[in-house]
Amino acid sequence: MLRILKVPEIPSPPPPPQPSETIPVRHLDPPMVFVAPTWEYQHLCKPPEAPVDETELNALGAEGWELAGVSTDAAGVHFYFKRQLR
Repeated sequence: MLRILKVPEIPSPPPPPQPSETIPVRHLDPPMVFVAPTWEYQHLCKPPEAPVDETELNALGAEGWELAGVSTDAAGVHFYFKRQLR
């Protein structure tokens, strides 16, 4: 007995878009690039017997300095400040 196999049809590609059809345009935002900040530092040392001058600390804060750390030793109280370079 002779068997005949049916070959499936190969689909044709879709037709090209007609000029009247509008193709949506996607807007792409520019990529975000992270730039690590750079810092500058300042050290202020006060003798142990001298009181901390709040006016001086406020003036440094007004200039953009941020208190990053405080330590004490025999030489006095050490204030460490940082601020971001622009």
